[in-house]
Amino acid sequence: MTDAEWAAIRPLLPVPAWLQGRGGRPEGYCHRQLLDAIRYLVAGGISWRAMPADFPGWGRVYAFFRRWREHGLIAEFHDRLRGKVRDREGREAEPTAGIIDA
Repeated sequence: MTDAEWAAIRPLLPVPAWLQGRGGRPEGYCHRQLLDAIRYLVAGGISWRAMPADFPGWGRVYAFFRRWREHGLIAEFHDRLRGKVRDREGREAEPTAGIIDA
């Protein structure tokens, strides 16, 4: 993930409770590492358990992915990045129509 991509996504991530003074243990992994692992999984079409050892354990990565998905963060990432790409191409950020091909 590039620094520019990280700068766009970082504000969307929830702040851990321990950083807000609400207790809890500090997290053992950087959110950027977790996002890199998820992107690797999606790009390669591999299973969770086939995650390379360079990333945090697959169970930890999946737990974060599941939590972020349940809170709508994955859809928010997609929507924001899609909007930026469309803006860069000179189009409106939100699409006005969709096409489904069967």
